[in-house]
Amino acid sequence: MRSKLTIVALMLVTTFIGFGIIIPVLPQAVSDLDPERANLHTGFMLALYSLVSFLLSPVWGRLSGRVGRRPVIMIGVLGFCASFLLFGLAVDNLALMYVSRLLGGLFSGAVTSCIVAYVADITTNEQRTKGMAVVGMSIGLGFTFGPFVGGELSQISLAAPFYAAAGLALLTFIAGWLKLAESLTPERRAAIAVQPRTSRWTAFQGSLKNLYVLAFFVTFSLAILEATMQLYGMHRFDATPRNVGYMFFFCGLVGALIQGGVVRRRVKQGQETAYIAAGLVISAAGFFLLLTAHSVVAATVYLCIFGIGNSLIRPCVTSLITQKTTVEQGVASGLSSSMDSLGRIVGPLLGSVLLGAYAQLPFLVSGALSLAALGLLARFRSADRAQAKAEA
Repeated sequence: MRSKLTIVALMLVTTFIGFGIIIPVLPQAVSDLDPERANLHTGFMLALYSLVSFLLSPVWGRLSGRVGRRPVIMIGVLGFCASFLLFGLAVDNLALMYVSRLLGGLFSGAVTSCIVAYVADITTNEQRTKGMAVVGMSIGLGFTFGPFVGGELSQISLAAPFYAAAGLALLTFIAGWLKLAESLTPERRAAIAVQPRTSRWTAFQGSLKNLYVLAFFVTFSLAILEATMQLYGMHRFDATPRNVGYMFFFCGLVGALIQGGVVRRRVKQGQETAYIAAGLVISAAGFFLLLTAHSVVAATVYLCIFGIGNSLIRPCVTSLITQKTTVEQGVASGLSSSMDSLGRIVGPLLGSVLLGAYAQLPFLVSGALSLAALGLLARFRSADRAQAKAEA
């Protein structure tokens, strides 16, 4: 199991480095072409990516159960490569930027949802939280180095980060092709193939409904942050893409350390909800503190506080869903990825509108949502206990 986890962790790191590269660069690239509507274009591009991912993640999840996780993951990584290459060629063409984001969304679900299902395949319930912590840590490391690399390469040109992301995705594809083993046996795939087609929403049942909505809230607030931080920083303290790259670098580094050092080592089965609650409170504190930021240094510190909270929440929620679900892991992971995408559809759009109305509104709303999610967590715990008693 350890060698398989190492391989998928490396794939996630390199994939999300490519994804994170665009965070500090996209707002600047759009601003150069249409400065008056830069916030709207940024929001629409991020939302388009996530809308396509939302629609197709369950399709990829079902397909991976029938043909295997490995080929679907490989297709997704190669598609990522093509989307980044197109964006690099399109930095002076707004329409092609939109096409590139559409392609990225098309293939993103094939990577994220199928790797989560892959990890669920190779871990037991007792190992699940540790496995998902590795997933979260890998994504966190990708987001740590991605914005940093994007900010640095933007000094060469705005296209350079996207060419680098395409090259990295291609290397990831080659490494995965050579090293990634299939997690589903032919017998298991055959058994899944004869099962009736299952809607993603069959996983949205019982106590887990609350966790899926909580996951949406968490991603929604994160997407608002990603869509508005660069423009907010430009407005408040003249932040450059390089500044924002460093800010997300430190945020991601702290998050990866928390997931690798706290979640993976400390969180035991049954303790997940306590860590989720702590994460929600810490995330809310980070959002509210960002309202007071008047320098890059202060904003970086507050962003790191948010990162600590977020890194406690995500792997624990994913672990609980994969432990408690009664449907096939590909379907459950597909719905998780869809809720993630749904948050990334609505978040950038609303964030752009809120930013246009009042610069601090995105962070006020995100902090309030983090606290509101505590109610969903309480409902999950209550429903889960009642369900356990009924089954006893």
